[in-house]
Amino acid sequence: MRAWMMSLAALAGLLGASGVGLAAIAAHLSGEPTLKTAADFLLFHGAALLAVAAMMRGNPHRGLLAAGSLIGFGTILFCGDLALRALAGARLFPFAAPSGGLLLIAGWLVCAAAAPLSLRNER
Repeated sequence: MRAWMMSLAALAGLLGASGVGLAAIAAHLSGEPTLKTAADFLLFHGAALLAVAAMMRGNPHRGLLAAGSLIGFGTILFCGDLALRALAGARLFPFAAPSGGLLLIAGWLVCAAAAPLSLRNER
């Protein structure tokens, strides 16, 4: 479980770096609003994923692991599809962005349910 937790933390860093890069591209090279949306989502969810990984450091909880995994994978699908559409006029696959969005919602809901349970287990 520790290796997966550290992988989520590393993914958080990659999401954040990608968000900064896409924000720069959106501001300087492309006026495409979906690219800015992708950059914003990468930055917000990268920070959230890092917080989930940090919560798990002292108390690894399977629910938080699931939440982080859903948030990470959902962000990749959602933002990857938006960025690919904006930059290349193509998409990952049909319904990639909506699927990623649903995974993000599920990840946040799992996080909401798992966080209190992980704190209860600390006692």
